[in-house]
Amino acid sequence: MTGPDQAATDDDAAELIAQLRELAGADPADVRQVVAEVLAALDRAAGGALRDHLPEAIRLDAGLGPAAQARP
Repeated sequence: MTGPDQAATDDDAAELIAQLRELAGADPADVRQVVAEVLAALDRAAGGALRDHLPEAIRLDAGLGPAAQARP
């Protein structure tokens, strides 16, 4: 992606990073909680598919439980 759409995406990402850094400076535990809530919401929006792509520790922090087991 290039052009105005990419610039808007880059600006959004930079703003999110700045907000997380500001929050992390205040209390890293709060950042973990916010990230866990965001990941849980994204997983719900994806019908549970996101958890399959996250490391176990992050899944557990977000309260997402185990990833789906591959079936033979």
